[in-house]
Amino acid sequence: MKPNNNTNKGVDYWTNRISELEMPALCSTVKSLEKLAKDDVSSLALLGRSVMHDNALTSRILRVANSAIYHKGSSQISTVSRAAIVLGFDAVRNICITAKLLSSLLESKNLAPNVYQRLIKLMAKAFQAAMIARMMLSHHDEEMQEEAFIASLLYHIGESAFWSIGGEFTEELDLTLCQCETPAEERSATREALGASFLQLTQSIARNWGLGELLIQALNYPEDQRPDIRAIFLADKLCDILSQPVLDKLELAKRMTQAAIFTGLEEKEFLVRMQRCANATHKLAEVYGAKVLLDYLPDPKRIVAAEPDLPPIPLDMPVYQVNLNIQLAKLRELTGFAINKADFNQIMQTVLEGILEGVGVDRCGVLLLSPSRKQLQPRVILGRDADAIKQEFIIDLSDKRGLFHQAMEHKAPLWVDDPSSKNGRSSARSCKRGTCHGRAFYWRLCWLIAK
Repeated sequence: MKPNNNTNKGVDYWTNRISELEMPALCSTVKSLEKLAKDDVSSLALLGRSVMHDNALTSRILRVANSAIYHKGSSQISTVSRAAIVLGFDAVRNICITAKLLSSLLESKNLAPNVYQRLIKLMAKAFQAAMIARMMLSHHDEEMQEEAFIASLLYHIGESAFWSIGGEFTEELDLTLCQCETPAEERSATREALGASFLQLTQSIARNWGLGELLIQALNYPEDQRPDIRAIFLADKLCDILSQPVLDKLELAKRMTQAAIFTGLEEKEFLVRMQRCANATHKLAEVYGAKVLLDYLPDPKRIVAAEPDLPPIPLDMPVYQVNLNIQLAKLRELTGFAINKADFNQIMQTVLEGILEGVGVDRCGVLLLSPSRKQLQPRVILGRDADAIKQEFIIDLSDKRGLFHQAMEHKAPLWVDDPSSKNGRSSARSCKRGTCHGRAFYWRLCWLIAK
């Protein structure tokens, strides 16, 4: 592609053009939100005032804040400042940034069909990667999860912003990139045309807009082993692989193994979580009013087809989420049982249904002590793999040093939140001597017993 007046200007030219001419509203909104995030003395009312001039943005923020994915309460949230109180400042700030980013890019005018499709694919990949990164950090605090989400979403902001500009030069570069055979050729063509790479443009925008230290460090040191940066890196790689027309099976296997190790899960269990995350991403995209992304979101189901050695799993399983209405209904049932003196089995069944469908867990159950008092055996199991669990999940209590034996001995609850910890390994040994198989499966059920 031959350079013209618009191209081959360098990273500073493109950063200033995007910030001042092409996306000034997004730049202004992000900068104001980041300043609020860094100002501990600013009131929550300032958050509401920072977006109140944009009615469409405010409406979208409240719609997302009231969605089942974010809001677990029964009362409706009617103001942005109230949303910050209920959901937390970081969550609402990220909802604001996400809503503004999607609206700014999706409403880009005068884009050629091929350029628009390239932009949509890039946005869909970033949106899915953000959800996966947050999912991979589920055992870390919410602040880290939210920071990783927004950093993943903005991981390719330079490239997305460039394509949203439109015009003849974007069409020419799109045509040039379509003729490239390798990613290296694409990067070379981009540098020749723009005088900078898309990575350099993203780094420059991140600094200029004040998009946070995490994003800047994730861009500068992608191989860093910090949990948040590692999650961002792996989520981006997985979504990039799944977005390709032809899957790179070797690269996919490598990244799946790395992600499973990072999360402490078996690959099968991690794949299940990816699919659940994809389901949630579809719902969230609809709430944001970004239905155009749905057909381009990376699909984890492609992994099963690409890896025949991976055990087949039901990917369209129900996704259990917190439901306060079900919780309330089950509590009312239990109150009635107390009055009418219902039998134990009915009470137990209702409690488990409330935990499964109201609290929103994958599986739950009641285990009873065997006549010999040497084992815990399943009595009632609900949720995913219930039949298999009832047949196989038997806990050996013969080891007096084991955590299960100690919990029984002292009549104390048992909570294992880190499977790699000493307590987690001790619990796993008790399970392995029984007939339970599957590391991640056991730990999750252990949590429910403990709780």
